[in-house]
Amino acid sequence: MQSAPENNCLDPNALFKEIRGLIISARRTVVRNIDTIQVITNFEIGRRIVEYEQKGEKRAEYGKALIEKLADKLTKEFGKGFSVTNLKLMRQFYLMYAGRIGQTVSGQLLSDSKSQTLSDQTQNKLTPLSWSHYVFLMGLKDADERNFYEIEAGQQNWSLREMERQFNAGFYERLALSRSKGEIKKLAKEGHVVTKPQDLLKEPYVLEFLGLDEKAGYSESDMEHALIDKLGQFLLELGKGFLFEARQKRFTFDEDHFFVDLVFYNRLLKCYVLIDLKIGKLTHQDLGQMQMYVNYFDRYLKTKK
Repeated sequence: MQSAPENNCLDPNALFKEIRGLIISARRTVVRNIDTIQVITNFEIGRRIVEYEQKGEKRAEYGKALIEKLADKLTKEFGKGFSVTNLKLMRQFYLMYAGRIGQTVSGQLLSDSKSQTLSDQTQNKLTPLSWSHYVFLMGLKDADERNFYEIEAGQQNWSLREMERQFNAGFYERLALSRSKGEIKKLAKEGHVVTKPQDLLKEPYVLEFLGLDEKAGYSESDMEHALIDKLGQFLLELGKGFLFEARQKRFTFDEDHFFVDLVFYNRLLKCYVLIDLKIGKLTHQDLGQMQMYVNYFDRYLKTKK
């Protein structure tokens, strides 16, 4: 006969964490499904507006009056979200994405009898972003740039705020500067794919999120502390595959002690990435010291696998 477990073997905190994780995961799934349904519903509203316009008079005044009447009726019944501006955005969304999304999914939206989920039907045709993401994307005139940010936002799970930050920091332009026309087209189709060390580089890195106050000068230590405080955003700015390992990493070489400001590991390239912060002009001595750091990590710390 087995005895009951002692009370000290039970960990209420562990149970709480497990249940908390379950609830958070479920809520995220619900939010993603809601976002997808909203996006597809807005696409369908835009489709119907366009098709109705095509059957009517081909005049701008006709389309304007139609949307104004629709906005008035829909707002009275369903509340905000169906203003003239929003309906125009839905129309624009259909015109921009009709070729990719393809046939209507309205039957599924209106029927409870179909077992296949909406996300299953459209997962290969539309990036799972919120309507707010798509409203922002529609404001980008360059189709390649728009496709790039859509892919990256979906792959990296960017919030709208993060996508706007990456755009304002010129992420696409910084990557495109060092690429040929063919490689730029590849960015638009596949996003930022890392296959070699050069693919990681942005020129320059933009660290406006540090929020440093204006003053005459900063020390390297000031920047290091600010970067660590904003580590999550800094990792996003660095790019894909970066993992933080250490700050002020100490090692000994020829009986002298050295400290690397920031040490990262990139899981895609399977290599260390060392960052030594410098304020002011870069000297040959700085470059020589950095090369020594790289040589030491390559020889003594890097594993064969």
